[in-house]
Formats: sequence, structure tokens, C-alpha cells
Amino acid sequence: MMRRSSLRSLEVMEQLKELNKLLMAKEFQIRMQGITLLTEHCKNNPQLVSSNIIQIFDAFALRLQDSNKKVNQYALESVASMIPILKDGLNPVLVSMVTVVTDNLNSKNSGIYNAAVKVLDTMILHLDNLLLLQTFASRVRFISGRALQDITDRLSVLVAVAYPRKPQVTERHVLPVLWYFLSNMIGNGVLPGKSGNVRTVVSKLAKSLHEQMGAKLEEYVSSQSQHMSKNFRDLLDMELHIHAILGVSPNFSCLCTCPGFAPFTR
Repeated sequence: MMRRSSLRSLEVMEQLKELNKLLMAKEFQIRMQGITLLTEHCKNNPQLVSSNIIQIFDAFALRLQDSNKKVNQYALESVASMIPILKDGLNPVLVSMVTVVTDNLNSKNSGIYNAAVKVLDTMILHLDNLLLLQTFASRVRFISGRALQDITDRLSVLVAVAYPRKPQVTERHVLPVLWYFLSNMIGNGVLPGKSGNVRTVVSKLAKSLHEQMGAKLEEYVSSQSQHMSKNFRDLLDMELHIHAILGVSPNFSCLCTCPGFAPFTR
């Protein structure tokens, strides 16, 4: 029995060594072969990948930001296919993965951007939404441009799902994000140094929180600065105005644009 176990361990070590060699190769075609091999391992032996996810991701993360656009996009597309298989097996590297994926949201390459968006939406469908909410919220201060808008937009979706489960945890992670926006937004929704107008997505976030918290959120806001209170009122008014024009009722459990959206809950 011991001999059989040792042989299995050696086999795993050899598989990981070969995978790492391919992922770290100089030639981009070989790096793509490494990504293909990882995808095959996920399908055929997900336990191998889950059990060694930290070691594997150290090499694979580099392919998610590969200087070769084909490799970069292929790695992102592969992640989207791995998530439904590995699910919670990705938890040890979730923060690192979200960090790398969000960096791709500011890519000028449409294929890379679209692949990164698909990864985010696949995460929401298959991973623990409460854990995702915490991870997304922690990224807001460190991103800008389209990445900031896309993450904030999906944060408003996660609030609607996570708050009924864990209201205090949701408040602890998302209220600082709202305060950050309310205190720093100027003019018509511009964040200095962050590029782009975030008014629409921040309005969604404010309204999503308000739908869950009601008067409690208003009470919290009233204790903030006059500038923040005014921004909050303006954001709520804007969201109500948008829905009045569209002739629909606000529904913040359906903000995500991905087809067949049904957030993963426990």
C-alpha cells in the first residue's frame, strides 16, 4: 500500500512538473499547450488541480497577463471553463485570480476584455457570492477605468444576493466602498485620477444597498459629511429617474447582464 501511494505521489509530481514546464516555456505555442493541458486535467482529474491549486496558479497566473495576446485571451477563456468544474477548489487563489482578471478589464484588446468579463460572470454563477463580494469590494480602491465600472456594477448584484444571508458581513465590506465613492466623487460622477464617469454604476450600488437596508442606510449616510449626503441623495434620485423613463420597477437581483444569470448561493 505504501509503495502504491509513493508511486502515485511521484506520478503527481511528474504531472505538475510537466505542466509547469509548459506554462513557463519561452515559445508562446508551448505555453498555450500548457493551458490546454491544465484544462484537460480539470476535466479528467479535478482533484489533482484542486489539491495543488496554489502551486499551479503561481505559473498559470503569469499566462493570465501574458505579453502575447493570444496566450492571454486563451488563458482567460480557459479559466471560464475551469470555474464550473473546480468551484470551491479555487478559493485559496480567488483573491489572486480576481486581481489578475480585473487588470484585464482595462485591456484595449476586445477579445481579452470580453474574456475577462465572462470570467467575472462565470464566477458569480458558480462560486460563493459572499466570498466574491468581499473580494470584489477589496479591489475597488486599486482599479480604474472600465475595471472599476465592471466590478462596481457586479458588486451591486452581489449585494442583493449576499445581504439576506449575511447582512453584517455585507455592510462591513460594501459600506466602505460606498463611502469611498460618495466622498471622492466630484461634478457629475467623476473620480479624480480614476478616469471615466462612475455615476451610473455607483447609483446602482447605492440603490441596491438601499433596497436591502432601507432607513438604516439613510441613518448611516446622515452621519457622514454634507458632501457625501448630497451625493447619496443625487444618486438615488438618478436611479429613480432612470426607472421612471424606462417604465420599469427597480430590481437589483437582476442587474447582471450575463444570459441565464442565477447567482450561486448556499
